[in-house]
Amino acid sequence: MLDGRGSTVNVPASDIAFTATVKAMQAARGSRAAYARQEALGGFHTTIDENLTQFLAQVDTAYLATSNAAGQPYAQHRGGPKGFIHVLDERTIGFADFSGNKQYISVGNLADNDRAFLFLMDYAHRRRIKLWGRARVVTGDAELTALLMPQDYRARPEQVILFEIEAWDANCPQHIPQKIDAADVTIALKRLEDRVAALEIENAGLRHELGRTTP
Repeated sequence: MLDGRGSTVNVPASDIAFTATVKAMQAARGSRAAYARQEALGGFHTTIDENLTQFLAQVDTAYLATSNAAGQPYAQHRGGPKGFIHVLDERTIGFADFSGNKQYISVGNLADNDRAFLFLMDYAHRRRIKLWGRARVVTGDAELTALLMPQDYRARPEQVILFEIEAWDANCPQHIPQKIDAADVTIALKRLEDRVAALEIENAGLRHELGRTTP
């Protein structure tokens, strides 16, 4: 960013969320000093690291927030199998956008205003990640669509959404309820049932051997 004299000013990445009004609110409520220390180190993350890559590999649901030209906000769920959001480079992620209710609110908003926000939740491990950036809709690119389309997933890709990250941050687990995915519960129960069945067979064998050796 340039100041009024044309000189470069280093702005922390967290300023994408921490406006002057937000900072004033933080100061009034006692949290400004902690965030000022974070700002001194650059603020939020601006590139994709290994932690975010691993997180995205486990994500099967996301909330995409956009706003129209008048500033009216809108949030829409996006989902797919785990890993449906792909890392394309150190600043860009993308996913195939499947055919839905055909309201096209997010698509229309992005046509007027490319600023977007992604909110990602991991209830099982009580983690959440927020990503600020700019998004665009890509249609008619068969190669890109094939790259981002989850294998063997029964859905029709209508377009692709590319999200260029300007900043991202991970929140603390405070107040996040722990919820377990139904598919993970099914797998855990199947393992438990298999283990119980194996123990019952083993126990029956031991009882049989005990009966043979008991006078």
